[in-house]
Amino acid sequence: MTAIAPLFAQSPPVSSAQPWHSVQERQIAPGPRSTYSAPARIEPDKIYSLAELIDFAEAHNPETRVAWENARAQAAALGIAKSELFPTVAAIAVAAEQRKMDGFASQYYRQTVTDLETTLNLTYTIFDFGARRGRINGEKARLLAANFGFNDVHRQLIYDVSQAYYRLLNAAGQEEAAGANLVNAQAVQQAAEERLRNGLATLPDVLEARSATAQAQYDLQAVLGAEQIARGDLATFLGTPAATRIRVQPLNELPTPESVSETAEAAIERALQQRPDLLAQAAEIRLAQAERQQARSGFFPVLNAAVGTGAVSPYIFQQNLPWGHTTDLAGSASFNLTWTVFDGGARRNRLAQSEARIREAEARVAAARDRIEDQVWAAYANLNTAFRQREAATALLGAATQSYSAALESYNYGLRNLLDVTNAQKVLAQARSTE
Repeated sequence: MTAIAPLFAQSPPVSSAQPWHSVQERQIAPGPRSTYSAPARIEPDKIYSLAELIDFAEAHNPETRVAWENARAQAAALGIAKSELFPTVAAIAVAAEQRKMDGFASQYYRQTVTDLETTLNLTYTIFDFGARRGRINGEKARLLAANFGFNDVHRQLIYDVSQAYYRLLNAAGQEEAAGANLVNAQAVQQAAEERLRNGLATLPDVLEARSATAQAQYDLQAVLGAEQIARGDLATFLGTPAATRIRVQPLNELPTPESVSETAEAAIERALQQRPDLLAQAAEIRLAQAERQQARSGFFPVLNAAVGTGAVSPYIFQQNLPWGHTTDLAGSASFNLTWTVFDGGARRNRLAQSEARIREAEARVAAARDRIEDQVWAAYANLNTAFRQREAATALLGAATQSYSAALESYNYGLRNLLDVTNAQKVLAQARSTE
């Protein structure tokens, strides 16, 4: 990691119409691939399955590292809160020297006093009526939410990798379909130009065929661009540079289910029990309850104890007098009872605030449940629709292929016009893109 130097003597932008630039930009800007570890490497000759891509992403995507470090930091915060249950011991060493002039009769004499002290102090909160326990419970709730958040990052990453994987497969299929559509358009154009040379077609027919070929070329380039974007998205989710070339398992090698064995109600119930984002939201209720516990403790006193012991060794040097020295042990013990009698309603309002936070967290959980139910229901409906569309798309492709072949053959014999052929070609292109 590159060390970030402190920025001194910064100046604001000189104008609202111009971006700010400074020599310190290079000191704080990260490098092109400045990461916490070596960049992940994709084997160029390996064909990756979806499961392998997900496993690779979970190991190398930086978002999982962010969530992991956040959970570790929250675990440390819990340890800090628990430390309040134990006494604090501090060792103190003091060395001081004081020089002054003391007057005696009509003369002043210099006096130097050197003091050496070592002290061991112990402080401890004997009781606080649940304030510390409330802070500990709050940190426990935050840790629970952070752990569920870590799991949710993995859930979202699995979803993102799967989406990018299937987008890439779809783009590859669309590329194949667009290439076939271009071949068909070129065949129609060639037939139209041949008929024009033989006096059997008109120039507008040829121009329309050329336009269809140009449109097919345009569609092919658009599909090629979409495939590049899909590859970049997949590489980014894997934690690799966007330009990384990744070979994936083709669609025809994937097992395709015929139906969904689970009911929509069962899928929704399973999601409500396992979704980490919902569980993290439920942990916010515990956090709000811990804040209420802290707020209630403010109505009661806090008793602290302090004990100190140490050694004192002073030296004294006086002008025209012998020096002196002594050593002794010193100690102290005290109890401090603090009870807020009046605070202008601050404690009452803090308690009311915590009660409102609890109700807010409960409402957020209810809203999250509704959102998750809707997501699962929509996904279930989309999957069943896709099953039905797959059967229809197969039938549509077969019928469109036969229709196009018959229309082109009839056109070559002069039995159909070019408009019929181009319409059949468009239907075939649409069937290929949906199959």
